[in-house]
Order: sequence, then C-alpha cells, then structure tokens
Amino acid sequence: MPLPALPTHFDRLTTFSVVRTNDPAELDGRSRVSDRLAGSGRAYRYQLRDRSLWRMRFDEPIFSLATRSAGAIVASHGESRFATEVSIEGDGDLFCFATLLHGDVTLIGQGQAATGTASRGLVFRPGQDTRLVTSDDSLRTNVFIKVAEVEHALEHMLDARLRKPLEFRPSLAWSDGLAGSLKFQLDLMMREFERPDGIADNVVALASTTDLLVALILRGAPHSHSDHLHLGADGAAPAYVQRAEEFMRVHGADPLRIPDIAVAAGCSVRTLGAVFKRFRGRTPLAALHAIRLEQVHAELCRGTADIPVGTVARRYGFTNASRFASAFRRRFGETPLDAVRRASRP
Repeated sequence: MPLPALPTHFDRLTTFSVVRTNDPAELDGRSRVSDRLAGSGRAYRYQLRDRSLWRMRFDEPIFSLATRSAGAIVASHGESRFATEVSIEGDGDLFCFATLLHGDVTLIGQGQAATGTASRGLVFRPGQDTRLVTSDDSLRTNVFIKVAEVEHALEHMLDARLRKPLEFRPSLAWSDGLAGSLKFQLDLMMREFERPDGIADNVVALASTTDLLVALILRGAPHSHSDHLHLGADGAAPAYVQRAEEFMRVHGADPLRIPDIAVAAGCSVRTLGAVFKRFRGRTPLAALHAIRLEQVHAELCRGTADIPVGTVARRYGFTNASRFASAFRRRFGETPLDAVRRASRP
C-alpha cells in the first residue's frame, strides 16, 4: 500500500544506527525493531492502534528509528506513520527530552497524561511505568541523558546530597524562559550528532556541550528541586559561604588565613572569593574582619571591666587601637568603652 510523503531525512543519517520497517508484524509484541537496534539495552514494545493495519503490507516504511550515542548522551530520530502505542522496559537510567517536528505524542504515566506538540516538549524517564502514544504521521527527535549525570550536576549546584528523587514536570512549553534556550541546545545537539566530524566525535567539545545542556535542563525545565535551586541562585547563600562563616566564628581568635577558610568550606580560594562577592557583597577577609568585630563587641557586652579593651581587641587580631575604635563605632554606633560601661551597669 503506497503512503503519502512525509518530510523526513533518515536517508542522510549516516552517523546513526537506522532501523526502518514496512512490516506491521515487526511491531507486534516484543518489537523485533529493538532487537535490530545496535547497542540497545531496553526492550521496546510497539502496537499499531488501528488493528485493521496489522496484517497489511506497505511499500514505504511505516516506522523508523535512528540512534547514536556519545558520552552521556543518546540522540534519536523517530517516525511513526500510523498511531502507535509504545511501552519501554528498562532500568530508567536516562531522562528523555522529546521535540515534536510533526504530529504529536502523548505521554502516559503514574496516572497522568501530557501531550507533546510543536510548541510543547515532553520530559520523561523511560522504563518508569510510562507509555507513549503517537499520532498518525508523527516525527520527533529525542535527546536522552544519563540520570546520574544530571543528578550529580544538581548536587553540585545545591552543594548538598539530594534528599528526594529528581523528577521533571512532563510537559515543557518551549516559549517559557530558559526552556527556549534549552530547545535551541537540544536542536544543536541533534545537528551535531548528524555530522561525522561534529561535537559527538570530539570528547573535549562533547564534555563542555554536555555541561551546558545539563545546566539548561536544570534551569529551564521545571523539576522537583526547582524551588530550592532558584532560591540558592537568587538569594540564599550556598553551603560554601555558610561553612566558611561558621569556621570563622569558631576560630575567630585563631591566626586564620584565607586558604584555611577555603579548605574548611570545601572549595578553592577562587571560588570562596567569588561566592562571598556574589552573596555577601564583600571579600572573605572583610567577612572575617566583621565577624571578629562582632565577637569583640559580644565579649565587651558580657562585662569585662577587669580586662582592658585593648587586650580583648588584640585577642581577635586588632592591633591598631585607633583603627579598631573607628571600625567599632561605625559598626555599633558606640565606642568600645561605651559598651563596657553599659555592660557594667547594675
């Protein structure tokens, strides 16, 4: 049976492993298509929705799938000439970001359904009780990325271990904020995987591009940690800053150096300087100076009439009496002696 033309380019996907079939029998039960797919670790089950098509024969392919993997990425092109239900058996170690070029695909899983169209992408984790239902003449691209790669990057951004699974909202509007940038990067990744000398064949370029893709995924696609991630980006200081400040408070009277503080914070000196500038608006050294000044103030306010102010100040590294007095007054609106007198009142 002849089929009308559908815009496709499987004939030029020379860098991909391509499987095409015009026999509905190959889509029956456990798909023989997935058996023919090189390097596939998953069992794909396809079933044409229209039972009247099951015993027909066609002159042109009714289903096409092309895949290529490199690093943490698997790229694929899929084409279904007739509405098809797809189920996937696997260990769910990949996230999939699907872009519809023609027709639509509905994702069904965990009692919910989401439909991908030209303006809305789909995000899912194959193998986690999910099914896909394509429309007639569905043409799509998929970029899969290892779950471990994305979760590791998220933990690095949060500077904390994940306390709950990373789960994405299944429907993604390409017009929303960074989602548009994410789609651009997904499209770029597909084009590069089609080239025999592109990013997929250069491990250095692939690593950098993957890092950018992961960052856009975590910033552009809503997920179960989005609120926490955005809070850290917009105002809450990361753990580097919190650990550094706690270390300064505990060791305020010790001869600290910035490399010591960076080690305690768990980052480099350069990173320490960058996060303090962004989240505190000052250098780590200025933060240490402020913490020490607060500790002197607290000690004087506890009542130290029998201990000279200069002795307390020098304990925290303030050796110049005039500069110390000026800094103290700017910070607390009173002189060190005023603080002592106030603390000694009955």
